[in-house]
Amino acid sequence: MSKAKNDIFKKISACPTMIADNINSDKSELRQWPVQLKLINTSASFLENADLLIAADCTAYAYANFHRDFIKQHVTAIGCPKLDDSQFYKEKIVEILKNNNINSIKVVKMSVPCCTGISIIVKEAMEESGKDVSYSEATIDIDGKIL
Repeated sequence: MSKAKNDIFKKISACPTMIADNINSDKSELRQWPVQLKLINTSASFLENADLLIAADCTAYAYANFHRDFIKQHVTAIGCPKLDDSQFYKEKIVEILKNNNINSIKVVKMSVPCCTGISIIVKEAMEESGKDVSYSEATIDIDGKIL
């Protein structure tokens, strides 16, 4: 075994409870599958009376506590407003709103220009659906902080 690997092994062996605590302290808050907006069935039972989180793909990678601070107690849908078909997403969200009683929608996006589209898509879908749903949004900066 190389000296570097041996040193790492010694550090890990010296702190087994700390490692176990770190493993057990982080848990997924995801409530349903799939999460990709493109794949979600607009009549899925998990959507009824849901607090819906619609997040740009990059947000969960940029913000370290995404599960705890955003996914927890939400039905999650993710997509990329730049790379994916925004018209399809708008139509999908309209269908979700028409087929279900949605309690609220929270949009989480990045602070980069291409992410503005996710807010526009959701707001247009809400208007087109004719549903009055509580709406909020959060913006994550590229340094991982909430703006």
